Amino acid sequence: MKRGGLVSMASLVFVLLWVSTLFAAGNTQVGPEVISYFKWIALATGFGMAIAAFGTGLGQGNAAKAACDGVARNPDASGKIITTLMISLAMIESLAIYALVIELILLYANPFLKYIVGG
Repeated sequence: MKRGGLVSMASLVFVLLWVSTLFAAGNTQVGPEVISYFKWIALATGFGMAIAAFGTGLGQGNAAKAACDGVARNPDASGKIITTLMISLAMIESLAIYALVIELILLYANPFLKYIVGG
C-alpha cells in the first residue's frame, strides 16, 4: 500500500473511532472548567508524545549507526552486535511506550479530574 493510501486509511479509522465516542457520550453537560482541563491535557499529551518520539528516534538512529559501524569494522562479530542492538532498541523503545501509557492514563483515567470538578 502506498504512503498516501496508508495515511488515508489511518485517518478514516481515527475519524470513525472518534465519531463513535461522540455518539456514545450522549447528552452530557460539562462545565467550562472540565473542557479547559481536557484541552490542556490533550495539548500536554501531544507534546509529550512528540518529545518521546523525537528522543527515541534519535536514540535508535544512533544505536543503528553504531551497530552498522561495528559490523563494518568486524564482520565476524555481527551476531553479537545484532543481539545487543535488538536488546538496546527494545530498551529505547520502552521509553516511548512508558510515555504513551502515562498519556493514556491522563486522557482516559483522568486522575486529576476530581480536583477540577470537585467531587
